Amino acid sequence: MTAVVGLEAIGAVQVVVGVDTHQDEHVAVAIDQRGVRLAERHAPASSYGYRELERWSQKLGEVCAFGVEGTGSYGAGLARFLSSRGFTVVEVNRPDRSTRYRKGKSDPTDAEMAARAVLAGVADAIPKSGQGEVEMIRMLKSAKDSAVKARTQAINQMKALIVTAPARLRETLDGLSVSALSTRCRSFRIHRLSDPVSAAKYALRSLACRYDQLSEEIRNLKAELARLIGIASPTLINILGVGPDTAATLLIAAGSNPERLRSEAAFAALCGVSPIPASSGKTNRHRLNRGGDRQANAALHRIVVVRLRRDHRTKEYMRRRTGEGMSKLEVMRCLKRYVAREIFSNLQTSRELASSPA
Repeated sequence: MTAVVGLEAIGAVQVVVGVDTHQDEHVAVAIDQRGVRLAERHAPASSYGYRELERWSQKLGEVCAFGVEGTGSYGAGLARFLSSRGFTVVEVNRPDRSTRYRKGKSDPTDAEMAARAVLAGVADAIPKSGQGEVEMIRMLKSAKDSAVKARTQAINQMKALIVTAPARLRETLDGLSVSALSTRCRSFRIHRLSDPVSAAKYALRSLACRYDQLSEEIRNLKAELARLIGIASPTLINILGVGPDTAATLLIAAGSNPERLRSEAAFAALCGVSPIPASSGKTNRHRLNRGGDRQANAALHRIVVVRLRRDHRTKEYMRRRTGEGMSKLEVMRCLKRYVAREIFSNLQTSRELASSPA
């Protein structure tokens, strides 16, 4: 989206609305095409509040755009509502520290800064639509990741209990694999908690049951994720180095509406694999981009690691570039950039196939 300046029409007030979002209440400030502050509005974070903001903004003039903070959290519902009503919604980051130091910190101030960022064209990112299979993948992956974390904690607690358990119990459990340990602990029968041995068995049985329950939950979630990934992007999983978890991470990063990414360079910047200019005076160089979606960046890293083990072209590229004096880390950064280009092309092809008539 370009700056809203220049959209002025004779006899019409062009309005840009900035919204500072919170869990219970959103604060909106409207400015006109010249940057003049028009009005301020507080509305509940609910369907009723969304409609109130819509009616209020339309009374002020012709609404050009809404700049919404937190479109991935507290502002997600408002962004979806406004997009469904045909408004242009722009994702706005919170003001930086220098701006807050000069302007102060308040909800109306943040909302006004959001509107001015849209008016100046500083904020131009289209938020994720939060619809379709990709949004479903995001929810299920979040549940799966938390289940994996909880299962790991259960395993670690079982092993820690075994270390401090009475010797006669510890000796029967030492050296068992996680699966065998879980099966053995689930078979414990405790009639009465009368000594440390019975208490240890009771605790281990509880943790083993939790481990098995979480394992079943993870299997079910993985199966559903694989099905949804096949619908959202059938060919993504066929790319060398891309597994279900990596595919889910990359789809979530791109969002349900990958057309919001104008080019493969934009996708590379989103994943934090685009070089950042760092030139000054006679020095002309670039530095590593440490921004972007770090989960997506890690997914690209895993793809490169797999290809360095299995793909002869990637191995040959590594040998050639290291022979030219580049470090292995620098070569991997280049490879991640190439992989980002390949992933973006695949996502675009999948979108075109999905939108084409059957």
